Amino acid sequence: MMMERSEKGSDQVSAGTRKDGVETRTTKMKVMVAIDESEGSFYALKWALHNLTAPSVGTPAPDKAGSAAPEATLKTVGMLFLVHVQPSLHEYVYPVGPAVMDSVKKAQENRSAGILSRALEMCKDKLVKAETMIVTGDAREMICEAAEQVHADLLVLGSRGLGKLSRTFLGSVSDYCAHHAKTPVLIVKPPMKESEKK
Repeated sequence: MMMERSEKGSDQVSAGTRKDGVETRTTKMKVMVAIDESEGSFYALKWALHNLTAPSVGTPAPDKAGSAAPEATLKTVGMLFLVHVQPSLHEYVYPVGPAVMDSVKKAQENRSAGILSRALEMCKDKLVKAETMIVTGDAREMICEAAEQVHADLLVLGSRGLGKLSRTFLGSVSDYCAHHAKTPVLIVKPPMKESEKK
């Protein structure tokens, strides 16, 4: 049995029966993970890959040579989107020539590609297909817009662990998204360091 949600077309429910006769149901959803250069965002991706995806029962394990099945069936994620936001470059803020602006834009594009390449490698290691998006603008607003654009069922964000003072002056992307995104938001806190546990 396959059902698709007509509203967004993103949820798929499949039903089956285990060997012991118990009916099973799996919901597949679109998950978006916001990625930047922080370790917090990569930890959030790692958490999502570990907790929201799993190889299917029939997927063969990698052999000694390291080759694995080309793709795994996802436990709950039907599609994984990785979004990275680059800040806008305004020529009137940086009064430099076009050659310098082109160089800065190229460096920004290379940096974004490197960040997403690292994230895609993590997905590949878990046999999870992912799509990437690079958007330009204010990270808080653009992440919310991107999640709405792809009809994400869940937005996963890392937490940088800003202190109260820094959060007050700088603002928190995860806090903004939690209050303004039109989709459920999961904020993944980094694990506590040994020195903080005491």
